[in-house]
Amino acid sequence: MIAYTIYKNESSSEWVTFVHGAGGSSSIWFKQIREFQKHFNVLLLDLRGHGNSKPTLKNGFQKKYTFQSIAQDVYEVIDYLKIETSHFVGISLGTIVIRQLAEMHPTRVKSMIMGGAILKMNFRSQILMKLGNIFKYVLPYLVLYRFFAFVIMPKKNHKQSRLLFINEAKKLYQKEFIKWFKLTAEINPVLRWFRQVEINIPTLYVMGEEDYMFLPSVRQVVEKHYKSSELFVIKNCGHVVNVEKAAHFNAAVIAFLKAKK
Repeated sequence: MIAYTIYKNESSSEWVTFVHGAGGSSSIWFKQIREFQKHFNVLLLDLRGHGNSKPTLKNGFQKKYTFQSIAQDVYEVIDYLKIETSHFVGISLGTIVIRQLAEMHPTRVKSMIMGGAILKMNFRSQILMKLGNIFKYVLPYLVLYRFFAFVIMPKKNHKQSRLLFINEAKKLYQKEFIKWFKLTAEINPVLRWFRQVEINIPTLYVMGEEDYMFLPSVRQVVEKHYKSSELFVIKNCGHVVNVEKAAHFNAAVIAFLKAKK
């Protein structure tokens, strides 16, 4: 089972589960824990190979990871903890894991908060993936990761998020990074399905105004999935909204979750 941390709120029966992105860990939510714990029980997860979820023997024999298997890791934790339903908060690739979990176990997902959501790979991100596939066995993974981080979070005000993710990525193993990177091979059909099918779960997309790679496609999907989805855009903010503009992120998300009680 993947590693997890719980922060209980004895006066609440509501749960909020946080899912980080590729190369991160549960530590990226350090600006959320105190505020969310005032209102909810909080569950932080380290996805396989990240943070305290070290590669296991079982995962070592898996030739490739899938979004289904990673989402199932998350489900195993909430099932073990007997959490019947939870709100889920994700960032970047973590939003894909949450949406996959909602496809597989919709009754366990009360709402979805998609921070820096990835719903479509634009031309620039497609080029990034191709370059990564070419060089993933040649270059040390941190060289690739630093390059990706600068492309996705290029501005001066993105520096804190960029350094945070790079420092977390240092804890990965090369083989683990390659397994995660190979997920990009299945990302396009998965995202195409997510864009086409509106799922009947309240969803809030929290995006940075400067998240130029992913915001346009999110705008289009929210317009199409208007029955279940809302969009909150944070000014002067890049991809990692929960770190760059934590106060705005926390206020918007907590208000949305309280309305869904």
